[in-house]
Amino acid sequence: MTIYFYKAWQPYGCFSNFSFHGIHVQGIYWPTVEHYYQAQKFVGSTDAVIIPFIHAAATPEEAAALGRCSSRQLRRDWDLVKTQVMREAVLKKFLTHADIREVLLKTGDEMLVENSPTDYFWGCGANKTGQNHLGKILISVREEIRKLLSLTVIHE
Repeated sequence: MTIYFYKAWQPYGCFSNFSFHGIHVQGIYWPTVEHYYQAQKFVGSTDAVIIPFIHAAATPEEAAALGRCSSRQLRRDWDLVKTQVMREAVLKKFLTHADIREVLLKTGDEMLVENSPTDYFWGCGANKTGQNHLGKILISVREEIRKLLSLTVIHE
């Protein structure tokens, strides 16, 4: 069975980057993975001044809108690093929040697919032909967490 997710309020919504499961990265608290991810697009760029505004955005939708403004200059290496930036943030999210970590682990070996009708890179797109990179990251994070748990020895 394939598990589809998309909106934060739907079943498996905790897999969405818009879910309010904050992360700390390099001593800074980000309210959602989406806030963090959008801000990282501008690190070291001429438009880095937008980062505090993305950080302070009231909602992940607002953070996404700020980060998607096509008139701003992205960091030069963005296409090379964006998938790794996302993976690190998603891993941090599931290592930080035990409740959603359990949800992820309970998906077993099921395929996870971001059911975005518009995103063919992170999601599956309207016709299910997208690359589903977010789903692949979640599957990879699920496996990494399993390995970490198997290495954990409980001493009595």
